[in-house]
Amino acid sequence: MRSSNDKPNFETYLSPFTWRYGSEEMRRIWSEQYKRILWRRVWVALAKAQYKQGLLTKRELDDLVKHKENIDIKKAHQIEQAIKHDLMAEIKTYASQAKIGGGKLHWGATSMDIEDNVDVIRYKESLNLIEIQTKKLLKAFKTQINRHKETVCMGYTHLQPAEPTTLGYRFAFYAQDLLYDASLLHFAKKLNKGKGIKGAVGTSASFVRLLSKQKARVMEQDVMRQLGLDTVDISSQTAPRKLEWFVAIALSSLAQSLYKFAFDLRILQSPGFGELSEPFGKKQVGSSAMPFKKNPWKAEQICSLARFVMTVSSLPQQNASHMLLERTLDDSANRRIVFPELFLAVDEIVKNATVIVENLQIHQKKIESNLSLYGIFSATEAVLMEAVKRGADRQALHEILRNHAVSARDEVEKGNSNPFRAFLTEDKEIARFLSREEIERLLNPQNHIGRAKEACEAFLKKIPV
Repeated sequence: MRSSNDKPNFETYLSPFTWRYGSEEMRRIWSEQYKRILWRRVWVALAKAQYKQGLLTKRELDDLVKHKENIDIKKAHQIEQAIKHDLMAEIKTYASQAKIGGGKLHWGATSMDIEDNVDVIRYKESLNLIEIQTKKLLKAFKTQINRHKETVCMGYTHLQPAEPTTLGYRFAFYAQDLLYDASLLHFAKKLNKGKGIKGAVGTSASFVRLLSKQKARVMEQDVMRQLGLDTVDISSQTAPRKLEWFVAIALSSLAQSLYKFAFDLRILQSPGFGELSEPFGKKQVGSSAMPFKKNPWKAEQICSLARFVMTVSSLPQQNASHMLLERTLDDSANRRIVFPELFLAVDEIVKNATVIVENLQIHQKKIESNLSLYGIFSATEAVLMEAVKRGADRQALHEILRNHAVSARDEVEKGNSNPFRAFLTEDKEIARFLSREEIERLLNPQNHIGRAKEACEAFLKKIPV
């Protein structure tokens, strides 16, 4: 793991996640250095449990503890080049440092007793980070929902003007998805358990030979208690890969939610809508060729990374399906790539979404302009219902309203102002049943948002931030 003062070596291939996407904190969790520190933490926990069972001397244990932080990746990689086994290379490196206790290192264990427990520690720590960031994002949405619960705007279905809604109600829709995602993240974290210390095929046979069935169980419980992990009841050589699939589902779900939010924002930032936009810095460049451009680059980046997450997240499902009998290596290579990049991508997605929501640009005049063009069409049903209540022929009046609406829409599409208000207030047949003042009241978009405000207020109480 590079320090904050180090720069990556750009003379060789680097993943964009090495330096471009994701936080330093998330990179630290998935660094080679931290992984090996955790490996040694498991070995020390095992040694302590075995010491209690009389398998190690105090001197041997103290020697292992003394050298647990002495990570030497260069030496381990040199050994690995010869033996072709990364965990065994770390064992040899550690044992060469701990010359007194090294001979008892990894006694009775198999590689996945170490690696799978370490991976669960990293999943949980990473999920904790994502949960914290998601809560921050929900807090940002909560602020916007409360601020704009009565900000009437045009609602769109099929990307066409439909009926008025409120900006806060639209934000609440995104936040509701995030609450579902938060539940999935919590579920994945709670359900993820370590393999335990169960040996080559999960039966704990090696530890039973060293101790007894009861003592082997006590030793495993001791190790897992030190690591702060629960253990699965049954494992093969590995922990159930299905548990990793649940992690991937949670991350993919969160990415999907923010994809929708970001894509909607990209639409609403386009000039045809122009109601919202992401923050844009004073020195920010929108285009190398067109200096006037203010592209929604953060929203586009969210969508790009989210597509990556949603696609790659299928691999853990396939890994779980292909763990034939007690184990294969079908999962090994891709797991080294998939989970670090899934977490780092989601880390970047949530961070960018939070920046956008906290600094979202609301273009009130454009919102009002779109309402004036399209919002009054939503009054047709109200006018129809009220006039029929007063004796109008429903079918005849429906045709009158339809003709007025079509004619008004044609004018709007030509770039003219919306004449629908004048068509209704000057129509003699409608005037038989409704006064100009009543028509004006029915045409006000504020009167056509239903329970949007009340729904926002009720929903705000469900956001636990």
